[in-house]
Amino acid sequence: MSDGPVTGPLVILMGPMAAGKTSVGRSLAGRLGVPFADLDELIVAAAGRGIPEIFEDRGEEGFRALEAEVLARALEERPGVLALGGGAPLRPESGERLRGRPVVLLEIDEQAAARRLGRGAGRPMLAGDDPLERWRRLMEERGPVYRDLAAHRVDAGRGSPGHVARTIISTLGLSAPGAEEENA
Repeated sequence: MSDGPVTGPLVILMGPMAAGKTSVGRSLAGRLGVPFADLDELIVAAAGRGIPEIFEDRGEEGFRALEAEVLARALEERPGVLALGGGAPLRPESGERLRGRPVVLLEIDEQAAARRLGRGAGRPMLAGDDPLERWRRLMEERGPVYRDLAAHRVDAGRGSPGHVARTIISTLGLSAPGAEEENA
């Protein structure tokens, strides 16, 4: 470890589709008074088009390569809270970049996923399937990677994004300015 300034995110949120990474991330960043970045939004900005269009133009492999590049930059340049897309940690180089960082796995059960997914609109990885069945298959594939990389695991299936954010703050022992004045 270097003695230089710490760079990169204070907290990295990871988890399956519908875990609430973006909404929890925004709440968490607001409570901590730090910037928030969503990896999917960074990818859209880098590519100049939406994720469904990137999948259509480049295929999943092309999207994942771009995702890995944008993640590498974000881990070095983005302070605050970073929310990852569900597949972001799957590439070996991305997993290695995440290892040892403050990665929080937002866990949800199947019932919460079913409520949140609806028909899977706007989620290319759910296209053409029953969204919940596809979610199950993705969790079987991705769950071990998530658990391996997570420094912390938090139940994100119950309670508001604010409740989950407070749980993360407590779990990580972070200081939230003005937290004592907050109400639910």
